[in-house]
Amino acid sequence: MKHIYSDIIQFRGSHYDFGYMQGEKLKESLSVKNRQNQWKVRKPRFTIDADEVKQQITSFAPGVWEELIGLQDALEWPMERVLQEYGGYRLNIAPSGCSILVGEDYFIRNYDYHPKTYDGRYILYQPTDTGYAIAGPSQRITGRMDGMNEKGLVMGYNLTNRKKPDDGFICSMIGRLLLESCANVTEAVEMAREIPHRHSFSYLVFDTKGEMVVIEASPRGVNSRIASACTNHFDIQTNENRFRLDDSKRRLALMEENSTLDADDAFRLLNDTDEEIFSDRYKSWAGTIHTSAYFPKEMKAWIALGGDREPVEFDFADWLSGQDIDDKHLAGTVDTDLPFLHMDKGADWFRKKHLH
Repeated sequence: MKHIYSDIIQFRGSHYDFGYMQGEKLKESLSVKNRQNQWKVRKPRFTIDADEVKQQITSFAPGVWEELIGLQDALEWPMERVLQEYGGYRLNIAPSGCSILVGEDYFIRNYDYHPKTYDGRYILYQPTDTGYAIAGPSQRITGRMDGMNEKGLVMGYNLTNRKKPDDGFICSMIGRLLLESCANVTEAVEMAREIPHRHSFSYLVFDTKGEMVVIEASPRGVNSRIASACTNHFDIQTNENRFRLDDSKRRLALMEENSTLDADDAFRLLNDTDEEIFSDRYKSWAGTIHTSAYFPKEMKAWIALGGDREPVEFDFADWLSGQDIDDKHLAGTVDTDLPFLHMDKGADWFRKKHLH
């Protein structure tokens, strides 16, 4: 078993200052060094047009562009490099799993991916210039793989397919844009129809009304439907699905059979390793790194790193009123010897053995 952690980062202020603070933390970090080595092996199959990215981001969430400028100033990088790493536009994403289950007042998800990509950062950010405050783990620094904003909108995403990509935003930046700018499910669906999508993903949105909408988004279209659970395939745009759907359908059926569980039992269903939803397939880009839960009516959030864990609870309402969180880190364990991007040397794609 491997002990892992996530930093808890709290910030109140402008997007530029938030970006600058993050850039200062990232300087000389293992995350930056490992990402630099990853690019030596995995050459980008995309181009960066800074003006185009700026136009796209500012049309949906102008504060995020100011955050990127703050990152640039602190890191002293060319904007093209900042956008390659953290801009969230036109980047490729590898396969992953992920499962999401909702009940009357909760939204619970397993984030299944590869340790070499994990930021290890849980962010609580309250902007003073524009956009909504958000609590949730980051992906690619500026993006969010799941989270809840101050209006009680909750978002999480699941991969469907990477085939036939087009110019557009990747999943983590789309998640950030939705949380940054949308107050409820209706606004999130409307924005998702306007956003250019690079790949095919489901974006699961949930709010204080207690109904989850699955947004099936691909470069070729956006549809929405109501559901109580979601995994890694589309029900409407079925031509976007991968050929092998057995595991996705198996996890979906298990969750649909348990859609009346209370929040504690639903969390255990997803987080316990002896259940059939938690995944240990880390080498296949589909191992469960965290289980998160959101309660928009109570404005509370849970998260657990690894399996068989009691969740850490954050009272987002208290935090929004000015009460900071004392803890600086989250801790957990996962059953893998793979290195994590933010805490291990050698979290790159060179073909070599990693010593632990």
